[in-house]
Amino acid sequence: MAENQTSITEFILLGFPLGQRIQKLLFGIFSLFYLITLLGNGIILGLVSLDSRLHTPMYFFLSHLALVDIAYACNTVPQMLVNLLNPAKPISFAGCITQTFLFMSFAHIECFLLVVMSYDRYVAICHPLRYAAIMNWRVCIILAVTSCILGVLLALVHVVLLLPLPFCGSQRVNHFFCEIITVLRLACADIHINEMMVLAAAVTVLVVPFTLIVISYIRILYAILRVQSREGLQKAFSTCSSHLCVVGLFYGTAIIMYFGPRNDNTKEKKKYLLLFHSLFNPRFNPLIYCLRNSEVKNALKRMLGKEIPT
Repeated sequence: MAENQTSITEFILLGFPLGQRIQKLLFGIFSLFYLITLLGNGIILGLVSLDSRLHTPMYFFLSHLALVDIAYACNTVPQMLVNLLNPAKPISFAGCITQTFLFMSFAHIECFLLVVMSYDRYVAICHPLRYAAIMNWRVCIILAVTSCILGVLLALVHVVLLLPLPFCGSQRVNHFFCEIITVLRLACADIHINEMMVLAAAVTVLVVPFTLIVISYIRILYAILRVQSREGLQKAFSTCSSHLCVVGLFYGTAIIMYFGPRNDNTKEKKKYLLLFHSLFNPRFNPLIYCLRNSEVKNALKRMLGKEIPT
């Protein structure tokens, strides 16, 4: 039996089964969104690097979030754009596994960074007098590095379990990138352990962090309601509202994808939901922070003011 099986060395990403004209239209739209994602997050990185007033823990973590969003988009979108122009172009087995690993790594890192950012806001609002001592640069660097290491290690577990599986059947991946569940279903072996590990990882990086964020913001809300001055109240809301919007977008789509129903009717819907998660979320993050955060807007005005002669 094993001798009659041919090991798969490449996959074909089916992407979006639409007409050629619609695919070309989507190529133009997604290319534009991709450029906006790179530009928006690049502006965030530039502002935080160049403006000394943004050299604080909050913007230190924001710059890391922007960097992860750029990497997140660069991992999946270029391949998706290639497939829209040439749907039959295959991706190698090694390339597919690498894409899966990087996607999961960046997704995990973003989950942990959002938790760290909520803890930063908790300390800033609930313990303002001790903020500088608690969130010193050494702690900030440790939190950022720990988030990256944990994210990569968790993704590595999935890859280690995925690599030994035999792939000998269909080579068509019904997705626009090598999403781990879709790839696992092409294996010619029992994938029960792999699926259990994906579920366990989803609980680890989605449910637990989201619960910690909710607890942080319950404490923050309680502290905000005790603020007497109107100015202090507005400042507290302005520093937290941007982060809450990003958390809602990221965790909302991710939880639906990995904990929603798994019947055939929802597979296509989840594909488009994951498109929103990987293409539109990284685009919205810098937009949310620029529009809802007065410090970022002021930094952008100062940066433009230096470049525009008066």
